[in-house]
Amino acid sequence: MNNFMKPLSISVLAAVAITLSACGGERHKGDAGEPSAKSEMRSEFKQGQRTLKVAEAFLTAAGSGDGETLNTLMADDFVWHNEGDATIPWIGNWEGKDVVFGEFMPAFGAGLKTTSWTTDYKMASGNQAIFMGKMSAIANNSGAETGEFSWAVRVHVEDEKVKSWNWFEDSFAVSQAYHADIAE
Repeated sequence: MNNFMKPLSISVLAAVAITLSACGGERHKGDAGEPSAKSEMRSEFKQGQRTLKVAEAFLTAAGSGDGETLNTLMADDFVWHNEGDATIPWIGNWEGKDVVFGEFMPAFGAGLKTTSWTTDYKMASGNQAIFMGKMSAIANNSGAETGEFSWAVRVHVEDEKVKSWNWFEDSFAVSQAYHADIAE
């Protein structure tokens, strides 16, 4: 090592040592009464896996129209939220099982027919799960196709029940198909 590099290396090592000692120097091991970071991460991972299992079952039931399973997996105060063009009948907040089954599902079913669907990514941490994929559909009122577009959903699970379903899609594609002029 040349003479210039020796002092630089020693300076860098000293700076790292000072920084580490200022930050506690060691990884937090936790006291007897508090969990370690590793233990907390393991617990968060396990919770995430349980969340993912419930959320996947819900996604499958929603995709297949299995209302009985949806009802079993929904919390009583469940909220279904779809982002997008508020002039489309199924966009917005739908709060409570009765409203979801009595208003949202019929509006969505009457409005859009899914023609292709993929779930490309899934992940979970704690009580939140996220799914992403692609889909295409036909707006029933106009007969217009959306073309393929991306979608994502964030699912909140508590006590093995889905508390909320927050749906994101290419709402421009859906809006264009829904508002397409049939006389074209």
